[in-house]
Amino acid sequence: MTTDEAESHQKKPRQQEEAGQEAGSPPPEEEQLLPRNRNSAGRGLSRLFSSILKRRSQCEREAGEKEDKEEKEAKAPIADPEPELRTEGAPDRHSMSSADAQAAQHAEAAKAPHRPRTMQIKVNLLDDALYECELDKHAKGQELFMKVCDNLNLLEKDYYGLVVSETATTKTWMDLTKEIRRQVPGATYNFNFNVKFYPPDPAQLSEDITRYYLCLQLRKDILQGRLPCSFVTLSLLGSYALQSELGEFDPEVHPPNYAKEMKMAQGQTKELEDKMMELHRTYRSMSPAQADLMFLENAKKLSMYGVDLHQAKDLDGVDIMLGVCSSGLMVYKDKLRINRFPWPKVLKVSYKRSSFFIKIRPSEVEQYESAIGFKLPTYKAAKKLWKVCVEHHTFFR
Repeated sequence: MTTDEAESHQKKPRQQEEAGQEAGSPPPEEEQLLPRNRNSAGRGLSRLFSSILKRRSQCEREAGEKEDKEEKEAKAPIADPEPELRTEGAPDRHSMSSADAQAAQHAEAAKAPHRPRTMQIKVNLLDDALYECELDKHAKGQELFMKVCDNLNLLEKDYYGLVVSETATTKTWMDLTKEIRRQVPGATYNFNFNVKFYPPDPAQLSEDITRYYLCLQLRKDILQGRLPCSFVTLSLLGSYALQSELGEFDPEVHPPNYAKEMKMAQGQTKELEDKMMELHRTYRSMSPAQADLMFLENAKKLSMYGVDLHQAKDLDGVDIMLGVCSSGLMVYKDKLRINRFPWPKVLKVSYKRSSFFIKIRPSEVEQYESAIGFKLPTYKAAKKLWKVCVEHHTFFR
């Protein structure tokens, strides 16, 4: 074989391989998986292709890393702080541009917690008006109580309170030191503004407005049956109420049956209204404040004036009522008072489960203290009675 023929013989396989690759031969990656040619020329070609593949993959990897690095730098133009300078809170605004600082402020504002929700509260006042306000959901009773008193221009606040719930015999008073929502079952916040401590001598109250609201409370007590009184007393109290609300009788202003609008009792009769108007016509030069004072002077003499009643049983299981008032603890049976414990004689009140106990100071002839127990319907009833006794004893002693 001549030299030209050998060179042409070596060129033919290369031309055939290049033609085979262009005609659809398998890519180099797949070619590595094919059976290798055992001759030296095949081994030389395989090394050549493997080195080419390694260089190509290395170039692609370096190009990819360069692109990732450029992309990261484009996304984060601000360099990360050094490890010793990294803080838990917001980024340092001194090292940022004004636009970046503004963006950080917006991000912090977005992360800030939502404003606390509020409560929509309604309070029924003694003149049957409705007071409404909005308070933070964590507001305490004192905040609401002060708002109501300010709305009423009431300075002598200590005699009044807010009623959470009410039954025919007892009231549950709001604890002004605790959160409102903790004392209310459900999400409805409706309360009543009432007299909590009835003063034994209303004439000692310094403000006319305080006496007026006390009159309104007593009129409600009479109308709802909590303060029973005779026909004669009811007529007299009704006449003073007319004088307080309407002023002196004026035939040109007041119609013949004007007392009908003054509700003093359930099932109010025309006879009672006529007697109220008859007495009202006799009052001359009596101001509304004077009429309120005369109303209170007569109302305070009633046996159930300012008495907070609680159902109970004595140790023999007989149904009784325990009444708490400014003078002490009263025991009633069949609407008659059968016992009385004045506050100066009371040493201690306590409760255990549904039992209520009162410890009495010994008299001059007695040597030892005596304790008397009563049975309440439930544990909560016993606790409520104990709390009312402690509050009255503290307030009036």
